[in-house]
Amino acid sequence: MSLTSTTSPDYNHYHKLLDNVGVLLSSAREQAAYAVNTLLVQTYWQVGRHIVEFEQHGNEKAEYGSGLLDKLAKDLTTQHGKGFSRSNVFLIRQFYLKFAKIQTLSGFLSWSHYIEILKSNNDLELNFYAKQCELERWSVRELKRQMQSSLFERIALSKDKDSVLRLSKEGFVPQSADDLIKDPFVLEFLNIPESTHYLESDLETQIIENLQSFIMEMGKGFAFIGRQYRMSIGGRHFYVDLLFYHRILKCFVLVDLKRGEIDHQDIGQMNLYLNYFKKEEASEGDNEPVGIILGAKKNHILVEYATASITNTVLLAKYSLYLPDKAVLSRQLELLLEKQEEAINKGGNNESV
Repeated sequence: MSLTSTTSPDYNHYHKLLDNVGVLLSSAREQAAYAVNTLLVQTYWQVGRHIVEFEQHGNEKAEYGSGLLDKLAKDLTTQHGKGFSRSNVFLIRQFYLKFAKIQTLSGFLSWSHYIEILKSNNDLELNFYAKQCELERWSVRELKRQMQSSLFERIALSKDKDSVLRLSKEGFVPQSADDLIKDPFVLEFLNIPESTHYLESDLETQIIENLQSFIMEMGKGFAFIGRQYRMSIGGRHFYVDLLFYHRILKCFVLVDLKRGEIDHQDIGQMNLYLNYFKKEEASEGDNEPVGIILGAKKNHILVEYATASITNTVLLAKYSLYLPDKAVLSRQLELLLEKQEEAINKGGNNESV
């Protein structure tokens, strides 16, 4: 009789083994991808530096399509394979020129991120998207959408020149309730044709079905709580369309949707909701709730009078079902900054007199 014995593996715990191995492999792949991305971005920066330094010594400006870039693209492709088309070599050169300090490069942003960011119209916009992409961890797809929706211009148009410069350097993190508003909010991802007749309930349903995109459009810090949130006041039931909690501002944010123009009665109703939330829903440590009424149109004079005596924070904003004309918004921002610069210079001249 054999004195040896064998022990079979405990297959009851096999799934734990599989999970543990899976976690290790996923982590290793993520780290490897991060390392490759960082190395690729830094290598392209160095390549761009060599191109620019060569130009400077040769007193040549290598604009797109120049003989230098043509020759370099052809020879690099012959020697090192794909990835060195003329357009890509031009982007590599631009990459170094726009991000002249290697220390400013983000470990999060991939080369694909930088390709999109380099499409910016100016340095203010470019720096904003680079910083905001890092702050909010946008994918390349999310970055494209934010740039197509002219996020920088929509935020910047409500600010003064110093704030726009700060926005470019630091990115955008809401500091007060007023920072929650963009003009307009762009909801093109709902895929509702502008000519289509739709109800407010249809708009709400489409937002819920595209909630991730809607929260991304609303901005950093929004946490969704529910739709058609019920409030019982004086024996009657009232419902706010969408309810959020803002993690940064530490307050409830109530959103009401209006298919047409925002009316003074909508403002009064939101004021009622906010009074209820201050008394019945807010917890210790919460700041006062904020109400946002989103409408297709708003009458600025009516808004001014309807909100004049309200102590609660009721914010009114337009939404658009299509992407804005970026060229128009860019020009509006340029004019705004020019006017502010003229006002500053005029004020300085008056003081000197």
